[in-house]
Amino acid sequence: MSDFDLDLRTVEEHIDEELDIEGSIVLGVLDGETPEDEWAEAISKGNVLVLCVEGDVNELASGFARDVKEAGGNLVHFRGFLLVTPPGVDVNTERL
Repeated sequence: MSDFDLDLRTVEEHIDEELDIEGSIVLGVLDGETPEDEWAEAISKGNVLVLCVEGDVNELASGFARDVKEAGGNLVHFRGFLLVTPPGVDVNTERL
């Protein structure tokens, strides 16, 4: 068997540097009570929103949806929830 030298600490350091993940998953309710600019700000900071929709999703998300799409983010309405991701975070819907 050949010698195989793997320094896991070095690998972990490089992974942390390359991923550079910022943001969190933010759970909330999209019902018109939270100002639209708060949702837009949360997305601009790299957060993923998982919002329970209480009402007309098109009306409730109209204040930030276009900006998210134009910036390269995603919006997916699924089973009463709206998933909103910032640019660079894709939503895979192949299994739906």
